[in-house]
Amino acid sequence: MTLVLDTNVWLEWFVFDDPRVRPLVHRIEGADRSRVLATTPMLAEFAAVIARPAFGLSPQRIVELCERQRARVEPMPDAPDCRLACTDPDDRMFIDLAVAHRADWLITRDRALLRLRRAARRRFGLAIGTPDDWTAACL
Repeated sequence: MTLVLDTNVWLEWFVFDDPRVRPLVHRIEGADRSRVLATTPMLAEFAAVIARPAFGLSPQRIVELCERQRARVEPMPDAPDCRLACTDPDDRMFIDLAVAHRADWLITRDRALLRLRRAARRRFGLAIGTPDDWTAACL
């Protein structure tokens, strides 16, 4: 299975240890290892978000989390515009990558991306959903 994870899902996994993402983590890290795709701008966005003072992470912890993320992704070049109208330009990179590489799932909690569910499924066969949606559909 090929996945694209939005920044908020990485936060739930690495920063908050949210139990709702544990089934997904087990799939990514377990024997059935799913592929997780990411581009340099996606990795940079995660690094910038966790460096915000609100998270209170030390510079060492930020580096550690970025290294953990990089160890779990397959680096990809930026993807071309898939022509799905996303209301948040910062989210384009996630949908474009998922479509370009025919990912099975784009996992997110972002409302702008979740609004694209029907169009992405119909036009590209891409499932977009929350970690809970993924768990319900795939386990």
